[in-house]
Amino acid sequence: MMFKKLVYLGVFLLSLTSHILHAELIIDITEGLQSKHKIAIVPFALHSASASKETEIMSQIINSDLNSSGDFAVLAKEAMLSSPTKVEQVKYRHWAVTGQDYLVIGSILQEGKTYKVKVALLDVVKKQQINELRLSVNANSMRKAAHHLSDAIYKSIMGIEGIFSSRIAYITTKTINKKQYSLFISDYDGHNAVAITKSKEPIMSPAWSPNGQHIAYVSFENKVSEIFVQTLATGDRRSVARHKGINGSPAWSPDGKKLAITLSKSGNSDIYILTLATASLKQLTRSWAIDTEASWAPNGKDILFTSNRGQGAQLYIMPSHGKSAAERLTFNGDYNAGGSFSKDGKRIVMIQAEKGNYRVAVLDRESQKITILSNGRSDESPSFSPNGQVIIYARRKEGKEILALVSVDGLKKRDIKHTSGSVREPVWAPKR
Repeated sequence: MMFKKLVYLGVFLLSLTSHILHAELIIDITEGLQSKHKIAIVPFALHSASASKETEIMSQIINSDLNSSGDFAVLAKEAMLSSPTKVEQVKYRHWAVTGQDYLVIGSILQEGKTYKVKVALLDVVKKQQINELRLSVNANSMRKAAHHLSDAIYKSIMGIEGIFSSRIAYITTKTINKKQYSLFISDYDGHNAVAITKSKEPIMSPAWSPNGQHIAYVSFENKVSEIFVQTLATGDRRSVARHKGINGSPAWSPDGKKLAITLSKSGNSDIYILTLATASLKQLTRSWAIDTEASWAPNGKDILFTSNRGQGAQLYIMPSHGKSAAERLTFNGDYNAGGSFSKDGKRIVMIQAEKGNYRVAVLDRESQKITILSNGRSDESPSFSPNGQVIIYARRKEGKEILALVSVDGLKKRDIKHTSGSVREPVWAPKR
């Protein structure tokens, strides 16, 4: 791997807000490749008058990120033969003898209220430095900074963007005396979880805006289905669709100006395009069948949706201008639904059913090959990661609804345990 010049990220990350909760999700690797990259992450040196807990756990977060990816086997601290914090202190033979491919070392220097973080990634086999990264952060942003460093390390080694600084949204259901539904956003690993809305009535179908600043969702808080758009920075929200009958399945256009939604105000379930600035509606589908679960292609020119106009529920695609008829996209399996595009538009993830088993599947648009990725009986709500390499979805395990991750090749699987209640309808935020 070629030596890379110094990269200075120069990011001063904002403090986290006070209403953030502890992690409610815990990643647990269930299946993974045997041929992982072996990497050692040495605890970072701390140069400050009083080392805070936030700084102490930075290297631990990077350790957890890379280990949870399924692409790395991280060396235990107890197995390390030395603890260098500077490149000139590294004795490569100490890491070669333990079979490591890569080494991460770092230091944190406190300057007033700012922490200067310096991290080096080294190739043990080639005995050379690959990359050096620097961050300027405040104490409350150490976790976020660690995720950004994990992304940089992952990209240096794997050649693709990491997912560690990404966010997800999901819905939880808890029952004490009565059911309570909550819509959460959190880091990909469940930390910094914030409930942006709660209700005694069902909440469903969360959808991120392309800039990650808003979430659309369906709520029954007023005893009817209603689509809301909420601004995350302020908490302000507004109702954008409350028509007679079904108001469901919001999906943002790539420019963030429109929503594709499902309405039954005409007596039948069809796809409509809602322009948010003017509240104007354009009916896209006109069929006797149930048309629902719309999703925009990344180029904004096509709309994918689920319909039973053929033999059972299948995926269809049509131009977003509505001037051409819909074409059927899936033919294999008894049921193909809930489709959405990868960021590059080359893949579609969906739920496919065969003989009563509902599983996550990916369609390669060029080859038309469908790959089954999960092995559950009632998997649902798949969503691509920002880098298109991982899919998050909901599944049942031991009678409980949990979230799970699977790589697009199906070789790496991870469950995301929830500390209490049931969790469902996960959706990955776009890359910030």
